[in-house]
Amino acid sequence: MGADAPTSTGSRNVGDPKLDVVTVNTTTNPTASADDAEQLFTEAVAVANIPTLLMVLVQLTGEMHWLEEPYRPKRQQGMGDNDSGGLSDRAQAEVREAALEAILGWRNGRPVAIPEPSPDLLVEMLSCSMGEPVPAEYGPFTSAQLGHRPVDVEPIDVPTGFSVLVIGAGVSGICAAVNLQAAGVPFTVIERNHTVGGVWLENRYPGAGVDTPNHLYSYSFAQHDWTKFFALRDELWGYLESVADRFDLRRHIRFDTTVSATRYDEGSKTWSVTVTGPDGDTETIEANLLISGTGIFNPPVSPDIDGLDDFAGPSFHTSRWPDDLDLSDKRVAIIGNGASCMQTAPEIQDDVASLTIFQRSNHWAAPFEQFRREVPEPLRFLLREMPIYQAWYRVRLGWTFNDRMHSALQKDPDWEHPDRSLNATNDGHRAYFTRYVTDELGERQDLLDKVLPTYPPFGKRMLMDNGWYRMLRNPAVELVDDPIAGIEADRVITEDGSVHEADVLVIATGFDVLRFLTTFEAYGRSGQSLRDAWEDDNAKAYLGTVVPDFPNFFVLYGPNLQPGHGGSLIFVIEMQMRYILSVIRQMADGGIGSVEVRPDVHRAYNDGVDRAHEQMVWTHPGMSTYYRNDRGRIVVNSPYRNVDFFEMTQAADLDEFITEPA
Repeated sequence: MGADAPTSTGSRNVGDPKLDVVTVNTTTNPTASADDAEQLFTEAVAVANIPTLLMVLVQLTGEMHWLEEPYRPKRQQGMGDNDSGGLSDRAQAEVREAALEAILGWRNGRPVAIPEPSPDLLVEMLSCSMGEPVPAEYGPFTSAQLGHRPVDVEPIDVPTGFSVLVIGAGVSGICAAVNLQAAGVPFTVIERNHTVGGVWLENRYPGAGVDTPNHLYSYSFAQHDWTKFFALRDELWGYLESVADRFDLRRHIRFDTTVSATRYDEGSKTWSVTVTGPDGDTETIEANLLISGTGIFNPPVSPDIDGLDDFAGPSFHTSRWPDDLDLSDKRVAIIGNGASCMQTAPEIQDDVASLTIFQRSNHWAAPFEQFRREVPEPLRFLLREMPIYQAWYRVRLGWTFNDRMHSALQKDPDWEHPDRSLNATNDGHRAYFTRYVTDELGERQDLLDKVLPTYPPFGKRMLMDNGWYRMLRNPAVELVDDPIAGIEADRVITEDGSVHEADVLVIATGFDVLRFLTTFEAYGRSGQSLRDAWEDDNAKAYLGTVVPDFPNFFVLYGPNLQPGHGGSLIFVIEMQMRYILSVIRQMADGGIGSVEVRPDVHRAYNDGVDRAHEQMVWTHPGMSTYYRNDRGRIVVNSPYRNVDFFEMTQAADLDEFITEPA
């Protein structure tokens, strides 16, 4: 566990199969006196987010006037929390005073007036809190996020001997394990590393962190006492470790074990999985269902550059950052300028003698208002001890970072500037981000043409600016956009003949994200490998989860599931697991031995995905992106809103599957 990772303060009886979405303490620190608790709540409410407090007031008191003027928040530009809500000082004071009274009353035993708001009321409340209209279909979606619709993990009476094998103990594998355990379904997790964490275990480069607010980038069933609004790697890894311990998952996980191949046996309707343990011995494990939770951020990609292996000094990918590396007074070269470089470079700029960054293409980056900002202690107390506040804070983040941006990423066929933007709103985003970049560069306006993209905002992954543009003002930092011609023992040479001397070479070129399931081979009913079925880099799956010819096989974080318009992948994985549990339940109840998605259902779904993408920013011809394969097809991102996927995965319809009796 990372040294600065706090222990989760959520509470749950591990033996209880029912998982509530909101699982936080509902009482204050038991060692605090009543006076101390009142003082702590007073300090917390004084710094709390006004739009969130308003929602707490409505639920605690049932008084609807808090949704009206003069208390109705104003819409905020950008992606901040809008802490004041745009209210007058007087109105803010009234809200805080009333909220403190209501919270203290609740703590002293007063019942919640509206424990489960109706879907219509939830939409009205969220619209008020965000200062903008929220579509009616977000009522059930918001209810699920708030915990009014428990995760579907009632015990499943599976047949004797039935088992599930999960590959990977990262974010996806942990989610699968918690849900399977809660449902009483026997399972085993295979993990190649020595502990849990996946991408957050392996990536330890300086500045590594999340670019989604961690109160959103966390399991709905395991909220956490975060120290920062956007956590860094150690705290994120520590969180995953704490979830594994909190739900007693390690007894189900075989660590230091690799999977080489999996094969479906039509006769037994099971999967045979070949694994190699820490002692080097190989064995075969049989399972009725197979869930892949390996993710897509592996393996790392190394650039094809002449002489790369000839470099004499330390040379490594960011995901393999050496623990004992000392960069003091070193000339450091970084190849690549995507997300990992944008996090690493500002972090090390003051430690090195020089820093040379080789840029293949430029990126848009948004202001990062809460970068490195710690959650104030009083606010941590409120998030910990007031579950309604915590839940609404998370829901508001979900609207800001999830579907709010979706409509702005649609192409307007009548838009007069299709080369630079998609529509009027997207063009406004372009103007806003351009002003921001210009201001951040300060006296280095000579770099503007180098760093300012010509393609529409959000066309590639939108990065969060953690000081990148200010870093470029540093005289020790050089940004090179001429292509690399070759590498020698102590230098990088670009095609214009320039020589850039270096002592350390950092490869920041990302991962092979287009080739899903790269860590093992899977062979379906016909004997064809999934790699061949997916034509190497053209993966397709129904709901990003199931594939024809591969019965009883499910992929978490599968193709076309990344919410590229924004949001938390973790909630997407939770929705997938709800769908998978629905399949397992129907198999158990109906005596079904195998389920395989029908080819026509699979084809129709993916045709719809491709049609939707044709109208979205990621198919814009003005840029290259890891979302898109060489055929021009979007493989990684989902074209749908999160609320759409929520509806699609409410329950599995076995009429869409070919089923066989057990």
